[in-house]
Amino acid sequence: MNVRVLTDVIAIDKEFTYAVPDGWADDPRFGVGAMVRVALHGRRVGGWITEVGVEAPEGLDPSPLAKLSGRGPDRTIIELSRWAAWRWAGRRVHFLRTASPPRMVAGLPRPQRSRLVFSGDYSDLFDGEGRTVRMGPSDDPLPMALAAAARGQALVLVPDHGRADELTRRLGREGVWAVRQPEGWAAAAAGATVVGTQAAAWAPAPDLAAVLVIDEHDESYRSESAPTWSGRDVAVERARRAGVPCVLVSPAPSLEALRSRPLMRPSRGTERDSWPQVDVVDRRSEDPGRAGLYSPELVQALRDGGRAACVLNRRGRSLLLACRVCGELAVCSECGASMRQDDDKRLVCRSAGHSRPTVCAECGSTGMRNLRAGVNRVREEIEALVRTPVAESTGSGYDGPPTARVVVGTEAVLHLGRPFDTVAFLEFDQELLAPRFRAREQALALVARAARITGPRESGGKILLQTRLPDDPVVTAALRADPALLARADRDRRQELSLPPYGAIAVVSGPEAGEYMERFGTPPGIQIAPDPGGQFLVRAPDYDTLCDALASVERPSGRLRIDVDPIRAV
Repeated sequence: MNVRVLTDVIAIDKEFTYAVPDGWADDPRFGVGAMVRVALHGRRVGGWITEVGVEAPEGLDPSPLAKLSGRGPDRTIIELSRWAAWRWAGRRVHFLRTASPPRMVAGLPRPQRSRLVFSGDYSDLFDGEGRTVRMGPSDDPLPMALAAAARGQALVLVPDHGRADELTRRLGREGVWAVRQPEGWAAAAAGATVVGTQAAAWAPAPDLAAVLVIDEHDESYRSESAPTWSGRDVAVERARRAGVPCVLVSPAPSLEALRSRPLMRPSRGTERDSWPQVDVVDRRSEDPGRAGLYSPELVQALRDGGRAACVLNRRGRSLLLACRVCGELAVCSECGASMRQDDDKRLVCRSAGHSRPTVCAECGSTGMRNLRAGVNRVREEIEALVRTPVAESTGSGYDGPPTARVVVGTEAVLHLGRPFDTVAFLEFDQELLAPRFRAREQALALVARAARITGPRESGGKILLQTRLPDDPVVTAALRADPALLARADRDRRQELSLPPYGAIAVVSGPEAGEYMERFGTPPGIQIAPDPGGQFLVRAPDYDTLCDALASVERPSGRLRIDVDPIRAV
């Protein structure tokens, strides 16, 4: 007997034929998806069996499999990996690695009987193909997870690990056999309900009966490294292939979710009550060059004694400076780029890294006005305002008292898992005007996450938005607790510009991007826009057209990155 094996070598996206040693076929671990080791070019490598009972190519005497390592993803996952490799222009190895157990699995545990006593709430959500549900940010998703688990083995995706752990424990207390992925891989393969983050979309689920994606809009479901695959989209495709319902839940559903399935939403009164109070600080009348980040409303909120989080997505100390005497901007004399102030209070070029003392090149003054403060500087200034220790939270970590009343940071502060009475966005226009087509959708997602940690208005939760764009659809949607206001505005804009989900885009970059695009040519229906940095923006009317075109081109052997529907695309 012969089998085909896909090796765990990213550079070799090819299947090879191997012979099965005597007796292996009777091993319960053996079959499509089994993890094996094989000899390849003089060394042993891992791989997955993709097909059993194949004919060897003419004139080839296949080498035997070297080792049967353990159980791996089943046939449905193997097939799904082929689709994902096409959809995100990647290699199957990336996806099969995610789908494989963290440690070799020899056998499966005995299935546990569900002790769930289901109330029947939300069972109608899982009729037919499922629904998109607009749920308030303070609402509890547990009843929906129970409704999914009541149908049988369920796959539940949650955007962060803390919430996934908590939901797993709560399901267990309700009598559901629920496990966390990837630690519970073997139990999932035996039929347990799976709860996890992005990677859980690839968890084993032989008896899959329902799929639930909580906060489907969240960026953490998207891979930042290529292939830029979406856990939400994999879960949706998996439900479609299995013929089971898939429910997408979000306080601010993405246009992709709204377009894919019928919308179910609460009454306006119920939805408004689940959002906190939103106060908008209109800063249009203030001089942009002289106004700081600290409006009277913000200062009052910080001094009232409650727990406060201040969000500013700018790391560092001082990112744009001007002379206090002559008003000259601090720019690099070598390349003309703006200069920031580092922790040693020297001016550092943001482009080439040149540095000099903090002295105005025009008049020699040492006094500088901070036009664009970073988180480090803001922390110092807020400490002076509130006269209490202030903590700082960024992607690099947390610095300050563990129980600090006031925390300043990037959006990482919203992921601390701590409740706050007030969340203030110090410069919300930075989110609204970000140079990417999903900027507004992502800005409202930040507000929704802030709403979750402040709680509803009846508990005193409050969000403060400082902006010069108070009439922006995002601000209006947040103020009125009505995400549909943004969805309608964003839908019209994206339809007019043929942006996803009403079009398809990919960004091709890397040293071999030019060679790849030469091979790509100009397929019908495809638009190509190169930029001076060596990247290529590829646009198509739909993903079938785009992905078929990308898949038809042989990749060069050098470094190449293809981002299909990238998060940060302009």
